[in-house]
Amino acid sequence: MNQKNLHGITLPDDILPRDGRFGCGPSKVRPEQIDAIVARGRSVMGTSHRQAPVKDIVGSVREGLTALFSLPAGWEIVLGNGGSTVFWDVATFGLIDQRSQHLVFGEFSSKFAEAAHAAPHIAEPVVVKSDPGTHPDPVADPSCDVYALTHNETSTGVSMHLKRPSSDGLVVVDATSAAGGLMFDPNEVDVYYFAPQKCFASDGGLWFAACSPAALERIRYINSAKRWIPASLDLKIALDNSVANQTYNTPALATLIMFDEQLQWMNSHGGLTWASDRSKESAITLYNWAESRSFATPFVADPMKRSNVVGTIDIDGVDANEISAVLRANGVVDTDSYRKLGRNQLRIGMFPSIDPHDVAQLTKCIDYVVERLGS
Repeated sequence: MNQKNLHGITLPDDILPRDGRFGCGPSKVRPEQIDAIVARGRSVMGTSHRQAPVKDIVGSVREGLTALFSLPAGWEIVLGNGGSTVFWDVATFGLIDQRSQHLVFGEFSSKFAEAAHAAPHIAEPVVVKSDPGTHPDPVADPSCDVYALTHNETSTGVSMHLKRPSSDGLVVVDATSAAGGLMFDPNEVDVYYFAPQKCFASDGGLWFAACSPAALERIRYINSAKRWIPASLDLKIALDNSVANQTYNTPALATLIMFDEQLQWMNSHGGLTWASDRSKESAITLYNWAESRSFATPFVADPMKRSNVVGTIDIDGVDANEISAVLRANGVVDTDSYRKLGRNQLRIGMFPSIDPHDVAQLTKCIDYVVERLGS
């Protein structure tokens, strides 16, 4: 049943999405993922993560990611507890040898740079910055042994084409809101890390990193150099456990089960190409709609830099917060802008779990609300 908000606006049933969840993380969880928790719960929940039932799930996730990303021989999927926030610390200890370069173009792309800046055991990082809504490009620098890129800036809806700079150094990519929804070439990166609560529609609390042979060599080299690293942040310990289909300490099993179910769904339908095409279809619908409306404009001006998984739309003449409030009162949720960006804006998740038809319905709902709020 529709609920009225303070403006008394009730959305007609025929324009409502079938599923009204458009959050940018945590994102929409498919019912089949919840069913998977129930189905597997008796055999794995509350049991040791060192035993076969749990290790089989970890192994299935690692195999599923290897297939989804079409990883070349010699790559490994490494995982550990904590999300991408923890991995910034992990990488600061275990991937940066002397100095890193960071592309900063939003809230989340700045976090790794901040971690590197605070670390006393490495040199001051090189930061290449651009305004939100754009992204900079890496600059070849022989003093840098890590280039830290962000595939998709969740706060602004900017995505970037990943390309290795013409210099030595590991290319380390934050892919938290991109992995599973955007295409990439593994030959252009060395570490592709993420948490599973965006495109993979799981819960947070774990990090995953696809690591190239060069990255594995760096992990082992830093470990052999006897740099002190807390055990929970030690990439060598995480690697040794991961190849045994384990984690160093107890993982969130429900998160792994939901993740495994999502990977099976993606791979059974055509893999990363299929999943990214779903997000692309939603993005085309959203941006075409915004460009055809007098009150809406895509925040990212350059179409080549617009994200297919996180859409940011500036609103003119109507309070975007009020639009989101009316939508929420009608069961269409999490369209609010990123708080620190401070714009009159809607931010819309378009991850593979979100049906492109529902994105089209969402645009009809926004039209309906704006017409009434503006009258």
